[in-house]
Amino acid sequence: MVTYSPKGTCSKQIIFDIGDDHKIHNVKFIGGCSGNLQGIARLVEGKTPDEVYPLLHGIKCRQNTSCPDQFAEALVPYLTQKD
Repeated sequence: MVTYSPKGTCSKQIIFDIGDDHKIHNVKFIGGCSGNLQGIARLVEGKTPDEVYPLLHGIKCRQNTSCPDQFAEALVPYLTQKD
């Protein structure tokens, strides 16, 4: 389980798993806009960090970032990792 503390967003924590299959699973945002964040969590389920990062990186809301952008930042250590 990965726990990431976003900066500059309403959500206070992002929790997710990167499985042995190098895919994202069980994404949960603590705080923030519940409906939107549940939607993001469902849309990224089963995708790789390499697939998700370019889709979410750079989305702006407040303070020049957003919850999706911060989730993309949480994925940086897992980009291009291979088994």
